[in-house]
Amino acid sequence: MKKNAFDPVRARIWALTGLMGLCLVAFAGVMYYTQILHGEENRAKSLASNAASETVEASRGIITDRNGKVLVSNRLTYTLIFSAKEFDTDQELNAAILRLTDLCTENGTAWNDTLPVSRTAPYSYTDPADGEGFALFLKNKDIPYSKISQVTSTLQPDRFMAKLRQLFNIDDSYTEDQARTIAGVRYELTIKSLTDAQYVFADDVSVELISQTADGQYRGVSTGTSSARVYNTEYAAHVLGRLSPIYYEDWVGDPENGITGYRDMEGYSMNSLVGREGAEKAFESYLHGTKGTRIITTNQEGKITGELYTKEPQPGGTVALTLDIDLQEDTEKSLAQTIQAMTQKDGVVRGGAAVVVGVGSGEVLAMASYPTYNLSTFDRDYSKLVSDTVGTPLLNRAIGGAYAPGSTFKPCTAVAALESGIITPSSTIVDRGVYDYYKSPQPRCWIYNEYGGTHGRVNVSQAITVSCNYFFYEVGRLTGIKTLASYAKQFGLGEYTGIEIGGPGSAEAKGSMATPEFAEAEHLEWTDGQTLTAAIGQSYDLFTPLQLANYIATLVGDGQHYEAHLLKNVKSYDNSSVIYAYDKEPLNTVQMSDSTVRAVKEGMHNLTTGSLSYYFSKCVVSAGAKTGTAETGINNTNNGVFVCFAPYDDPQIAVAVVIEKGGSGAALASTAVDIVNSYFSQEEIGAVIIGENTLLK
Repeated sequence: MKKNAFDPVRARIWALTGLMGLCLVAFAGVMYYTQILHGEENRAKSLASNAASETVEASRGIITDRNGKVLVSNRLTYTLIFSAKEFDTDQELNAAILRLTDLCTENGTAWNDTLPVSRTAPYSYTDPADGEGFALFLKNKDIPYSKISQVTSTLQPDRFMAKLRQLFNIDDSYTEDQARTIAGVRYELTIKSLTDAQYVFADDVSVELISQTADGQYRGVSTGTSSARVYNTEYAAHVLGRLSPIYYEDWVGDPENGITGYRDMEGYSMNSLVGREGAEKAFESYLHGTKGTRIITTNQEGKITGELYTKEPQPGGTVALTLDIDLQEDTEKSLAQTIQAMTQKDGVVRGGAAVVVGVGSGEVLAMASYPTYNLSTFDRDYSKLVSDTVGTPLLNRAIGGAYAPGSTFKPCTAVAALESGIITPSSTIVDRGVYDYYKSPQPRCWIYNEYGGTHGRVNVSQAITVSCNYFFYEVGRLTGIKTLASYAKQFGLGEYTGIEIGGPGSAEAKGSMATPEFAEAEHLEWTDGQTLTAAIGQSYDLFTPLQLANYIATLVGDGQHYEAHLLKNVKSYDNSSVIYAYDKEPLNTVQMSDSTVRAVKEGMHNLTTGSLSYYFSKCVVSAGAKTGTAETGINNTNNGVFVCFAPYDDPQIAVAVVIEKGGSGAALASTAVDIVNSYFSQEEIGAVIIGENTLLK
C-alpha cells in the first residue's frame, strides 16, 4: 500500500467524529440558551400545562329613582360550587355532602335546596319552586309521576323519602334529617346535570367559609364570584321586585306558545339570576349584562399563571324609574300609620294601597301597598310572608287589588251625562230620598238612610260635593249603561293600565265595569236596576287603585289618557349614552268640553272647602277630592276609597287611596293630604301659591 493513499474507513471515522462534535457544540448552545439565558422563563413555561375557559358573569345594572337616587346596586360576593364528578361511589359523595352542609351550618350559611319536601321529619310536601324541574327529575329517576300533584295524592311523603334514600344509596347509618339533607343536595345535582349547569351550592358566602373549604378536606368544592343585590331603601318593595335563580321551565320556555326560554337568549346560563317580579323582571333586558369569557392558565402545581379575556363582560344598564323615593317613603308611612291606627281601635286586620300619578304623563310617582316587606331580608322572611294569608303582604294591592270605587266613580258618571247631553252644568234634580222609578229595586240616597233627609234640588257640581246618590241614579238611568261603560273604558277603568309590571298573566288585576255582557260572561244576574248601582260605583264595578289614580289624572289633564308607566329612561352602565327614554303619545283623549271639566272639578273642589275642610285646611295647595264608601257585602264592612288632585287650578298630580274595611272614604283624607304635602316641596309651594293667588285676583 502506498503511503498517503486514501483510506475510506479512516475518512468515515473522522466524518463521524466531526458530526458528533458539531452535535455536542449545538447541544451546548441550546442548553446555554435555555438554561442560562432564558432559564427562568422556560421553567415557568414548562409548568404551565393547563388552560381552561370560564364564563364571567356581568354585574347587573343599577336601579335609581327619577332624581338619580340609587335604589338597588350590587356588591361582590363569593359562591360555593359543588361537583359530583370527583367521587367514585355514592357513599363517598353522600359523606362529602354531609361534611359540607355541616360546615355551612356551623357558619350560619344556607345552601340551595329546592326539593319540595320539608327539611325535617315528619315529612310533608311543599310547593315546588320549579315544577317543571321537579317533573324532569321524576322522569329521569323513573318515578311514575309527572306532576307534584300526582305525587302528593298517591305517594306519602315518608314513602317518597324512602324512595330517594334508595335511589341515592343513603344507607341506614344516616338519621332521617341527615338523609333529607343529602337527598336535597343530590336532587339539585341531578337537576343541574340534566341541564349541563354547575350546582351553585351556596350564594353570598363569607371569606371565612371560603378559607375553610380550601384546606383540602372538602373534595368537589370550588369557589366562584358573583354579585348580590344591595337595597339602599327599605321602601318600594312591591315595585322593585326581586331576583331568583332560573328554573327549568324558565330555561326551556314554551316555544309552542311563543315563550322564549333563557337558554335561547344571549348572556344567560342556568346559574344566572333573573328578575322574578317587579321592575327587576319588567326591565330584565336592560338590567342583565352580557357575560364575558376568559382563559385561565395554571401550572402543574395548580397556581394561576395567567388570564386572558377573550370577551369582556358588559355590565347592565342603569334603569331610572319614575318613582320619587322620598314621596314613596312618605306615602308608605302615611298609609301604614292610618291603617295601624284603625286596627288599634277595633283589632280588625286591614290592607290598603295608595298611588300617585303625574297629570299629563301617566308617570307613577309613588305606589304603596300595605302590608309590605323588606327586600333585604326577603329570603329569611319568605316562609312567614307566604304563610300570612290574612295580611297577604306579598300582594301588591296597588295593581292587584280590585275594589268597588263607590262614589269616586260619580265624576265619571257626571262626564258621561254632561257630554251625552243628558244634563247641563245648570240642570237640577230634586232628591226625594227613595228612587222609585222601578218597582224593584228602589235604592235610597245615603242621607235618607242615615238621617231620613234629602239633599233637595241640586245640580251636578253640588251632587258631586254632597255625593247625592239620588241624582246619580237618575242621570245614570237616563245616560244608560252602554254610555257609562264607554266613558269608563276611555278613562282606563276596568282595563289593564299598561304598567310594565302588570298586564295579562301578571299580578295586575284587570278589574271590571258592570255591564250586561260582563254579567253574562261571569254567569251573574243583570237587571235594568243594576245600572243605578253601577252609576254610583257599586254593582260589578271593580277597579284597582292605580286605575283610579290614572282616571283622575286623565279627567283633570285635558282628557289625555296615558298608559301608567314606571320607566323613565335607561342609560349605559357608564352613563355615556341613553339607551331608552320614555316618549309616548296618549292612548286616547276623552272628549270633554271646558264646561264639563269645570263643573266636575268645582264639585270636587267644594268638597275640600266644605265637609273635608278640617283635613284640607292643612294642605299646602288647593285641591279637589272625592270620597267613596264601597260596600263589600261582608259583615256590613265597607272599604274606604279616596281620590284627589292638586293644585286645583293647575293639576300636577292625582292620588288614589284605598283601605280595606276602612269605612267612610273621608277617613282617608288625612292620608291624601299628607301625600300631597310631601309632593310639593317648600320651593314648589311658593311658586304654586303665587300662581294661584294671581289667578284668584
